[in-house]
Amino acid sequence: MLDSSNKTKPAGKLPVASAPQSISSAGHPSPNKQADPDAPWYAVYTRSRWEKRLMELLIEKGIEAYVPLRKAIHQWSDRRKLVDEPLIRSYCFVKVGEKDYYEVLNTPGAVRYIWFSGKAAAIPERQINILKAITGSDVEVDCVEDTFQPGIRVIVNGGPLTGVTGELVSVTNKKKVIVRIDHLNQVLTLTISPLLLEKVHEESRKN
Repeated sequence: MLDSSNKTKPAGKLPVASAPQSISSAGHPSPNKQADPDAPWYAVYTRSRWEKRLMELLIEKGIEAYVPLRKAIHQWSDRRKLVDEPLIRSYCFVKVGEKDYYEVLNTPGAVRYIWFSGKAAAIPERQINILKAITGSDVEVDCVEDTFQPGIRVIVNGGPLTGVTGELVSVTNKKKVIVRIDHLNQVLTLTISPLLLEKVHEESRKN
């Protein structure tokens, strides 16, 4: 659960800014700076509508950052446009060690880390990989507040999300697969054919 009462430590004196690096690809740091492969992922709460901009600024600094995006049609009075919008509003995921921990907070758009039990909450890398798999597929997905009771544990056994596990629940009288992301108090709801789902037996369940 999200611990909104905790706050990040003050960022302290701003470090001297280095020259911005070019962005090599979305979500990855510039090749001029070596990312720490053992660093944990964290969730950063952002200013409203700053998710993508914060990601871009962090990548320019050589910090690995990721914002799950989905395609959506925006309607204006004279036109419609297909755009990429954040799947999880007001969150940006970062993969940082101690060296860049406070540099993230010194970046415009970053508000605070999500804390749990008195410290910044690490997000399992397997959940980041699941987010990337979901947003890289054509599966219908939405993000809603986590108000669900535990559902039937299932695994996807076909299609682009093969191997992804979740819980089968009822959402407005329709069966959906939900995937929980640690510490965010939100879930992803997926529309997946029942033919691609297999119940996970208790003895084979893996966290």
